[in-house]
Amino acid sequence: MNKYFIDVLMHHYADFSNKATRTQFWMFVLINFIVSFVLGFVCGMFLKEQTANIITTIYSLLLLLPGLAIAARRLRDGGFSPWLLLLILIPIIGWLALLILYIMPSK
Repeated sequence: MNKYFIDVLMHHYADFSNKATRTQFWMFVLINFIVSFVLGFVCGMFLKEQTANIITTIYSLLLLLPGLAIAARRLRDGGFSPWLLLLILIPIIGWLALLILYIMPSK
């Protein structure tokens, strides 16, 4: 967890200029998913709905910039322009195109 999640948050929080390996990208996505799920579950069980929503929203906003940064670095590692992240604005087709680009091997 330290190598793939905390390292990204501590040293590459808004680093759009380097490259990120497939393993680094997908481990960040997996750990972020697990932490989000556990945080949502715990907050939903023990806190009021409004407080839980505020906490999960703050967590999501805090990880928005590093998530975009690691996605841009992953695209750069695959030999693509980070501007292709704008494909996320196209529903379904853009999402699938980005997924394929994230899966492709490094260059």
